[in-house]
Amino acid sequence: MDSSSLTISPRKLHYDLYSYSYKEDSNTPLVINVLASLIERNMARAQRIVKNCSSRVLSKASTKIFDCREIPDLTIQSYLERIFRYTRAGPSVYVVAYVYIDRFCQNNLGFRINSRNVHRLLITTIMVASKYVEDMNFRNSYFAKVGGLTTSELNELELEFLFMMNFKLHVNVSVFESYCSHLEREVSIGGGYPIERPLRCAEEIKERGHTQIARVML
Repeated sequence: MDSSSLTISPRKLHYDLYSYSYKEDSNTPLVINVLASLIERNMARAQRIVKNCSSRVLSKASTKIFDCREIPDLTIQSYLERIFRYTRAGPSVYVVAYVYIDRFCQNNLGFRINSRNVHRLLITTIMVASKYVEDMNFRNSYFAKVGGLTTSELNELELEFLFMMNFKLHVNVSVFESYCSHLEREVSIGGGYPIERPLRCAEEIKERGHTQIARVML
């Protein structure tokens, strides 16, 4: 069954919460489904705002670096699944990447996520989040192949992203938990269904703090 049409039930989510594994045959984390759905809705909302707004807020020229010449023939869901398939990044990486995307949009008010920039933004934020959260990481060249970019393109995206974020990459436990809760509410209008929330990873995020920033540039 196509994971994009997956019905996320409380029982399934509860099972994943206590049994998620980082083995080679592990299933795609449910947070990927939730994140893909959330981004798609944000894109649709932004498109309506741009269409109905008489006075547009122009995005900074620097954010244009995330625009693709040709829109990739991959849905957000498929792209996130591809990234997971080849990197095995755990659920906490995607939560932190979502934090970064939110901060990036707040720092660049004219920026709107759309079909032309979403793929490059995702591979960049997930790579940076992986460096922040995980102990072992792939090289930028590997992430570039996974994301469909050249190494030089991804290096440039990473550098621009870090400067546009003012290098504010630290995510403490309370912020991490609040974004987990937000993603959980997105599962249903009723909300409250848990996604994978690895507490060990959250505690490690707290312990590492700003010392991880140095690794991002490696």
